[in-house]
Amino acid sequence: MKEARLSILLKYLEEEPNDPFNLYAIATEYLSESIEKSKYYFDLLLTKHADYLATYFHAAQLYIDLEQEEKAIEIYKAGIALAKIENNTKTQRELESAYQNLLFEID
Repeated sequence: MKEARLSILLKYLEEEPNDPFNLYAIATEYLSESIEKSKYYFDLLLTKHADYLATYFHAAQLYIDLEQEEKAIEIYKAGIALAKIENNTKTQRELESAYQNLLFEID
């Protein structure tokens, strides 16, 4: 993670705190450096911007990495439901595939 990029993203968040993309960008930026900070921002997205579909795949994967598979399943299911509502078949298929892979791995 480059500190300059993170600084810019945090500034964007300060300027536009209600833009879910800013939270998403920060959450994904933290993925490789601080899983706890990444989790904080993904959880914020899931609660304050539950309609931001891009969140679900990466948030579920984060919970898999944290060995919290039940939470990941919950996130996948919510993302699949949202994708159906939004008629976003590509994202729905991606989430369903990841969800099925997780179920296969924990079975």
